[in-house]
Amino acid sequence: MHALIIGATGATGRALLDTLLNDSAFERVSIFVRRPVAVEHPKLVVHVIDFEQPHTWQDQVRGDVLFSCLGTTLKDAGSKEAQWRIDYDYQYRFAQAAKANGVPQSLLVSSAYANPASKGFYTRMKGRLEQDVAALGFASLGIFRPPSLVRPNTDRTGEKIALRLLNGLNRIGAVALHAAHAGNGTGASFGRCRQTGAAGYAYFGSTDAPCLGTGGATLKNLLK
Repeated sequence: MHALIIGATGATGRALLDTLLNDSAFERVSIFVRRPVAVEHPKLVVHVIDFEQPHTWQDQVRGDVLFSCLGTTLKDAGSKEAQWRIDYDYQYRFAQAAKANGVPQSLLVSSAYANPASKGFYTRMKGRLEQDVAALGFASLGIFRPPSLVRPNTDRTGEKIALRLLNGLNRIGAVALHAAHAGNGTGASFGRCRQTGAAGYAYFGSTDAPCLGTGGATLKNLLK
């Protein structure tokens, strides 16, 4: 399989990249980053792009599955407008390009309580992204809603999302992933998914047990 990743330099993306590079199910891993990275691997292809210029990179978004885990904090972004541009605009444009180029599967890291009608800026933004990516019509779409977790000595949230994501993938057998570990412990696995009724469309929460229902796809089926 050929995996595509945006957000590969963040905490979630770095853990995901390391896992995919060491998994035999993936023959190629392409990452799209804003700056060069100090990572080398025979399977790794690095695309240094300007997310503000889709016409320069959108034709390169071709593969089997898109992992979308790009994001920032309001403090790092500097304003709500800037955070929206990174968390929503960049990810949505990339998903648009992937769908247009025939990428059949997408896995999106969102947030707990994401809701397009939320009064809170962050959860409303994440809800809008979920809603609009779902409307693109990927053959299969997995949306992960982990809780906000804080890394020691930093205000950046979502630091342990990768561990939860990767352990969730391990638990439901999506691909032959290696076990994820961390110095301060391994995150709880993702669990029960809330089926939406739309084929190939599933939510995964933070503490529930895996759900293999019939109303929508689960990760076990997403990465066939």
